[in-house]
Amino acid sequence: MNGAPVPGSLTIILADDHALVRAGIRTLLEKLPGVKIVAEAGDGRETVALVHQHVPDLVVMDISMPNLNGFDATARIVHEHPATKVLILSMHTGEDYVLQALRAGAAGYLLKDAATVELALALHAIRAGETYLSPTISKGVLARYRELALDPRAEATKSLSPRMREILQLIAEGRSTKEIAFLLNLSVKTIETHRMHLMARLDIHEVAGLVRYALRHGLITAER
Repeated sequence: MNGAPVPGSLTIILADDHALVRAGIRTLLEKLPGVKIVAEAGDGRETVALVHQHVPDLVVMDISMPNLNGFDATARIVHEHPATKVLILSMHTGEDYVLQALRAGAAGYLLKDAATVELALALHAIRAGETYLSPTISKGVLARYRELALDPRAEATKSLSPRMREILQLIAEGRSTKEIAFLLNLSVKTIETHRMHLMARLDIHEVAGLVRYALRHGLITAER
């Protein structure tokens, strides 16, 4: 890929649950001067842990990953490591996905089918403190994001705590209460309480409904 060099060094963590996709992105990134891939991750939880370990300049993040999706992983990273930026790299073109990424604190949203030169452009923009969106994404998305940020009528997922969103994803992935408790290092009773509050908050009282909700809001994908 022939892109303008990224000014200075840039340390990056790649996060995607498909090894072949990561390999392709890594090949493109390593052709850019000054770029160094410090780690790769296959799910959101692993990504957060690796950011704690390496504190990179940038995370290139997929959305649909097991255990912890890209939205919630992004929110954790930008909260705990404000200097680390996140570029969402996704196949999803819908405005709702882009808005959720921006709400989570992502500094950019790039489509996986974008021209390869866009990757360099995205890195330049984010390094300069700008928000980068693929040109094919509606130009009205940023305006819509600002409008919603000022709207007191937030959607239901915005009112869910990070822990509730995490448990919602794991339930939708088919994990049992015991599995979730083990994964999150919490008691079964605590998970049951969170689940009860989650269902009450969303006014959804069966697992199939939670799965549909998680699909609709991009927490899981139909292929899982």
